[in-house]
Amino acid sequence: SSRDHKLNFKKSKEVCLSYIQDAMLQKQWKRAAEFLTFYIESLEKDYSREYMGPSEIIWRIGTEVLCHHSQSSMKEFNSFMEQMKTLGVKRYLKVCLEHTFRLLCNGLIDEAYQNLSLAESWRYGEQTVIQDKEMKLIQAYRGLLDYYRWSKQKNILLEQGQDGFEDLSVEQEMHSCFRKAVVNLKEIIKIPGVWDQFVKCYVDLLEFYGDHNEARQVLNEYAYNSKFPANPNAHVYLYQFLKRHGESKKSLISALKILHDIAPSHELMIDFNTMLQKSKKRKKRRLGLEVIFAALDYAGCKENAKAWSCLARQVKQIVISEKHLDWIKVEWKSRKDWWPAFHFSRYLAKRNWQENESLSYEKALVAGILLGKDCKYFKYVSHQGCKAQAKRFRILKKFVNKHNPVYLRISG
Repeated sequence: SSRDHKLNFKKSKEVCLSYIQDAMLQKQWKRAAEFLTFYIESLEKDYSREYMGPSEIIWRIGTEVLCHHSQSSMKEFNSFMEQMKTLGVKRYLKVCLEHTFRLLCNGLIDEAYQNLSLAESWRYGEQTVIQDKEMKLIQAYRGLLDYYRWSKQKNILLEQGQDGFEDLSVEQEMHSCFRKAVVNLKEIIKIPGVWDQFVKCYVDLLEFYGDHNEARQVLNEYAYNSKFPANPNAHVYLYQFLKRHGESKKSLISALKILHDIAPSHELMIDFNTMLQKSKKRKKRRLGLEVIFAALDYAGCKENAKAWSCLARQVKQIVISEKHLDWIKVEWKSRKDWWPAFHFSRYLAKRNWQENESLSYEKALVAGILLGKDCKYFKYVSHQGCKAQAKRFRILKKFVNKHNPVYLRISG
């Protein structure tokens, strides 16, 4: 009966999809391709009167399988994507974008550009309005490729020196790519979102032609406009721009302060700490200690020798002067229950000593101050250093022993 047929068809389709999923999870791409073929054939042989429209599943799974299958070729992938474009207008632009990405991954820049140009000229009634965001993405990626072409022409001219700028054909091509890129990139970055690569390219274009005010305005908008999502990179780009153009330390610190609030473990926090330590203002030096402690709370900074060097230097200065020990005490209070196991175990001491002597030295100094001379990490590293007859480790041991009372005051 028709009802039984529908139930059987639905069940077999679900089973087939589960087999495909299992094969993909196990990276058995050949097996996944075989089941996908059965799945497509079953759709074609469905004799029920209920209309079965082309499924997005075929596009998604087919793309993944072709990208990983050992016997797949770019020719087959292109053919598959062209077929997917004809299956439904609602997904046309998305398929075009995915096709472009695959072409770019295979270094086929011109083919990708052509694909985007054809997609940009696509029109289909009301769908053109509905897919306005996808169309803007198409235009934006074409702008990105125009930037790539501009950059290529620029490098040719720079390599040729003064003679290069006398080559009018290359220079005209470069300016033509600049104009196309600027138009499309400018539009996409007006829309709230994360547009890192587009912003970087647009700013590079503006800077090259000396439009620094526009570049600054774009970066400020990208970093501070509340309609855009919080994005650490936006503040990184602004900081790098300000630094390139010799802006005041106040401006640089302001940019990094916001970055610290969003991404306390970012590698630029080392620069931020260094700037703050050099300040004559007590408030900023206090912030510097907070910044470096916060950075080292994260696994990504766990073995960063520069970060530990910054902390060791500031802690050492405070201990010697015996001023502001309360700063260390405040920071240590929330960390004393978990930092010893996270940073200062005997296992880590042994590994750090074997892999990076400088890192183990900086960490041992901090461990000795925060946990005292009986700390496992400090004892192991200082013993190994003295055994290796390294002078600085003997000095380190004397320093920690001399200031051991500080540990008692910090630990409360």
